Amino acid sequence: MPTPNQSAMDFLLTRRSRPAKTLSSPVPDDATITMLLTAAARTPDHGKLEPWRFLVLRKPALTRLAALVTDRGTALEIEPDKITKAHDQYANADLAVAVISSPRPSEKIPQIEQVYSAGAVCLALLNAALAAGWGANWLSGWPSHDRDFIREGLGLSDQESIAGLIHLGTETNTPPERPRPDLNAITTWVET
Repeated sequence: MPTPNQSAMDFLLTRRSRPAKTLSSPVPDDATITMLLTAAARTPDHGKLEPWRFLVLRKPALTRLAALVTDRGTALEIEPDKITKAHDQYANADLAVAVISSPRPSEKIPQIEQVYSAGAVCLALLNAALAAGWGANWLSGWPSHDRDFIREGLGLSDQESIAGLIHLGTETNTPPERPRPDLNAITTWVET
């Protein structure tokens, strides 16, 4: 019988993201961010391709990106309330890490597996931040999928995309628990 890490299981069974709009300063310092990124980089990575990278976005960068969101939303004729929501995601943040999906050419490792690995990095970073006592939230939004926004705002290549924006900070209030999936409805036990 394996020896369980009960603290880790208790954390995973009770973890809860903190809404980004409730996060404020102080934010993790550089040493803490490095520790969180180190934990996130331990994610499953078939073929050891490291098909992801990190962009640590501090307040000035987030403010610049918020302005670009407004410009891009107007150019794309997106509904004003959707532009405002996306703008505020950047403008009101003090720190975020953009996890960039950066697939590598490989005859053995399909691109989809590399994209899944980038998603796993997002969850690992989110959980590392929560386990370290910080508030954290994984967001994306329409700007994350706008090629002009990610190319101009973040310098991504045509092969790269945003897997997620992990907002980090101090939580100002603890959110209530939310309903969780009905495991009986989503689980099939296959015997043969």
